[in-house]
Formats: sequence, C-alpha cells, structure tokens
Amino acid sequence: MGFVRDFHRILLSSEVRELNDEVSRLFEELDRSRSDNHAPHGHCSPPLDVLQTDAAVEVVVDLPGVAADRVRLMLKDGILVLVGEKPSPYIAERNDASFHLVERGFGRFARAVHIEGAVDGGGTRATLRAGELRIVVPKIVERRGQEIRIPVTTS
Repeated sequence: MGFVRDFHRILLSSEVRELNDEVSRLFEELDRSRSDNHAPHGHCSPPLDVLQTDAAVEVVVDLPGVAADRVRLMLKDGILVLVGEKPSPYIAERNDASFHLVERGFGRFARAVHIEGAVDGGGTRATLRAGELRIVVPKIVERRGQEIRIPVTTS
C-alpha cells in the first residue's frame, strides 16, 4: 500500500504535471496543423538511442514514414520531449483484407529523455533524414561549483 501511495505522490508532483501539460500542448499543436481530417489510430513508441560525446548529447530516433511537420521537440529543465504522429498506411478501412500480423506501430507518440549536465538548449539541432531523427544537444562547460578568483584592487 505504501508503494501505491508513494507512486501516486510522484505522479502528482508539479514537475510531472507540468511535463504532462507541455506534452498535451504539443499534441494540440500537432492536431491544429493537420492537413487531413483523419483521426490518429493508436499509439506507438518509436525506438531511440541516447549517446554522449565530449561535445554533445545525441538522441537518435527511428521515425520511418514520419514527416518533419508531424514532429514537435521541446527542451525544458533538462528534459527533451519528443511528440509526434506516425501515419498509418491503412487510413481507409480495409474491408477487402484481413490482417494476419501487425507489428509496426502507428499513431501518436511521446518520448521524454532526461539530459544530464550543462547543455546549450538554444544550440540544439534536429535533422530528419531517411526515417531517422537525429537531435544534437551541445554541451557547455559546467561552471557551477568552480572556484572563481576575484581580484582585489585599490581605489
């Protein structure tokens, strides 16, 4: 019982609520930008990799069939949020076929990645090419906690 109570307390924290609000806002923005009138079908969770170099944190996401205008990114308080929609090739109902196997995910998706360390959010770049979204978040030198010498002068 204690675990459930603690879990609900964590879920109701202000950071989680704020992140949830931001994701909802990004989904609403995507919905407003739709050029068609088809409702999204289902949810998917595209696979991603996170790697760190000396210069940057890179996030690589598999998004085959997703147009750049169907993806929204946001970096806030060290959390990179990726929201989008992968269209189904079966938008129209298929009355002439029965599916024997469906493994590919379609529909809305939202992924959040915690980015550790000091980064330059304003310098972040995202490129979607050949079904792969590559997000590069440049690092900056962490100065907090470093000793700063202050010269003393006479007036």
